[in-house]
Amino acid sequence: MREKTKIIIPLRMVLFGLTVFFVALIGVSLIRGETIRSTQSFLGSVFLPMQKGINLAGGVVVNTYGNVSSLASTSKENKELKEQVEQLQEEVNMLQQDKYQIKTYEELLDLKESYPDYDMVGAHVIGKDSGNWFHNFTIDKGTNDGIKEDMVVLAQGGLAGIVTSAGKNSSKVMAIIDDSSNVTAMKNSSNSKKVGCMVAGDLELYKEGKLRIMYIDKDAEVNTGDTIVTSNVSTKYVGGILIGYVDEVTVDANNMSKSGTLVPAVDFDHLDTVLVITTLKDTGKNTEE
Repeated sequence: MREKTKIIIPLRMVLFGLTVFFVALIGVSLIRGETIRSTQSFLGSVFLPMQKGINLAGGVVVNTYGNVSSLASTSKENKELKEQVEQLQEEVNMLQQDKYQIKTYEELLDLKESYPDYDMVGAHVIGKDSGNWFHNFTIDKGTNDGIKEDMVVLAQGGLAGIVTSAGKNSSKVMAIIDDSSNVTAMKNSSNSKKVGCMVAGDLELYKEGKLRIMYIDKDAEVNTGDTIVTSNVSTKYVGGILIGYVDEVTVDANNMSKSGTLVPAVDFDHLDTVLVITTLKDTGKNTEE
């Protein structure tokens, strides 16, 4: 039995045939003088769905491209805004830091003016021992700047400590809160009778923000809020420097003296700038002489 031969017509031939057909159709319409409207209607019915499909596809491509472009633009704007916010935040932080530094310098200037009899040198704190507080710290001034051992160090508020060693460009300072610190002190009073005492460092007690005050005469009048300053009879600390304020005082068990606690004038949680008095107590002379 003879197999049927499959006839395959190329796509190009189909398209060519359709084109010839439509051209002939238009020609016949013109020869007969009929309106072309019917022909247009027929052609439109054939090609309109194709055109709509092409337009729809084109619209999807345009909209998709537009959405992608919009997202890219928004992403770029967000990145720029984020960079602007970060820059503004950095500027705010710098302004706050500058404001803090200005306040610190103003306080130190006021402190210096409070003790006009003493020459002083400003210094920055550049290091400290381990722990939460500045009980032993390092400053950026040394012998090249006239700093010597046993010079008194002040910070915002009053007495901070004393220089324990001095190198060429830096010095070590022991704060009055350190366990090894003892400062001969007195109650600041206008009365001729001075009330002496001792202010001792105590890191355990300083967890409560306080220092020990001891060896107060039993009959001496010392009350909460009284001002305590360095004593003129101290062998190292120059006299009249503010140490802090009495917190409470009670009679000791021996019934011969009083002791209690004191709140220091200096905040030892935060120290960055100090003043060093360049007058040694044992000579009373400026170190430059």
